[in-house]
Amino acid sequence: MQHNEILLMADAVSREKGIEKEEIFKALEAALATATRKKDGEDVDIRVSIYRDTGAYDSFRRWEVVESEEEVEFPERQMTLQQAQEIQPEIQVGEFIEKPLEPVEFGRIAAQAAKQVIMQKVREAERARVVEEFSDREGEMVTGVVKRLERGDVIVDLGSTEAILRKSQMIPREGLRPGDRIRALLVEISSLARGPQLSLSRVDPQFLIELFKLEVPEVSEGLIEIRSAARDPGSRAKITVHSRDPKIDPVGACVGIRGARVQSVSNEIAGERVDIIKWSPDNAQYIINALSPAEVLSILVDEDLETMDVIVDETQLSKAIGRGGQNVRLASDLTGWQLNIMSPEQANEKQAEENEGIMKLFSGKLDLDEDVAMILVQEGFTTLEEVAYVPKAEMLEIEEFDEGLVDELRSRARDALLVSAIATEEGIASSEPAQDLLEMEGMDEHTAHLLASNSIVTMEDLAEQSIDELTEIGGIDEKRAAELIMTARKPWFENEDA
Repeated sequence: MQHNEILLMADAVSREKGIEKEEIFKALEAALATATRKKDGEDVDIRVSIYRDTGAYDSFRRWEVVESEEEVEFPERQMTLQQAQEIQPEIQVGEFIEKPLEPVEFGRIAAQAAKQVIMQKVREAERARVVEEFSDREGEMVTGVVKRLERGDVIVDLGSTEAILRKSQMIPREGLRPGDRIRALLVEISSLARGPQLSLSRVDPQFLIELFKLEVPEVSEGLIEIRSAARDPGSRAKITVHSRDPKIDPVGACVGIRGARVQSVSNEIAGERVDIIKWSPDNAQYIINALSPAEVLSILVDEDLETMDVIVDETQLSKAIGRGGQNVRLASDLTGWQLNIMSPEQANEKQAEENEGIMKLFSGKLDLDEDVAMILVQEGFTTLEEVAYVPKAEMLEIEEFDEGLVDELRSRARDALLVSAIATEEGIASSEPAQDLLEMEGMDEHTAHLLASNSIVTMEDLAEQSIDELTEIGGIDEKRAAELIMTARKPWFENEDA
């Protein structure tokens, strides 16, 4: 290959593959160095330098300079500082002694090596370009064309690169075919040995939000905010909208004239029905909106556990729950609250059970007769702490209570709490939980000893408990109790599956 041909090749490859010309020259130098090593010996170190203006090149054999004889591991490529200074007095450790060689011809072997190195540079440049183009676009919507199907997954051509839409991220029963133009959410860019892989999703709730940004100008302009979204892909979805401009109806804007905007979104996601919910700062009102079209009678809120008991008429139960629990599940995902749908009768039964449990607690711990315990419950007292530490003036407002009774109740409650604390500490100090309980997922040492002090020593013991039994111990709320019990019962379900 003539020198001017090297220049022409570097220029052509640079323009065709979009790689810097300097990278091509480095690839050619590496290829010529490989060819020279094969001629002069595989273990030698060769450097080739191509003149960028003429295409001519020089070849050198070189040796790395090391401090002493003990550091020489590769005699063909290294020499000591003393030996090197006999040739070049000013040389230092880490530098190289070079000897000019007769340049090899750029023949078939060198050309093949150059091709391989250049192709590697091309692949590296393409990978870098993909990462640079898409690294800041995770969470954004992209548009592409279905290129092919591979074992249920779909390969999507995005123009400059390909992305994968896995079967688990496709809308159920959505028949995608090669040539179909689709939109999807770019959810991840992962690094693999063969290069970066772009992963798409059409079931992510954020994809629904991005579609509304595209269809509703008020959303893309920031006048309307989509606060959250929940989906049952291919079937039903809910989004929460809020207007930053009081003059704009957020629900009407997202629905569009004759439902054109929401229908356009629905068509893109295989006919998925979309409910548009108006957000409210009042959590109870927000839940009522989210459960639409069901009509809610009342709501009981437990802010500590982030749960709500939603009471609806018997005729509204099926609407509130939805087919297969779909409506309440989506509303729960949308709002972040755990929702319990019940009829008035069920709510009354639950309240009666809770009241009975509280009355038993007061009767047993405070040694009260049923009438006094019932009055405390009716006035809203639910724990010993409330009886002990609610301001005295508030308790004196109860018609049936005088100052002597209030003082006695407060004293008994404080004594009961003290006895309980002492018993807990003694139990924790004297009881040892089993190893399986200590190592159970979600368990901490304090809780394990607390359970063991109440005769709950093993995971099996814990699995047999009820939520009420655990909460009576003290120091464990309903949510925590439910989580611990379900974890302890996992082996039961695994055995049933087996």
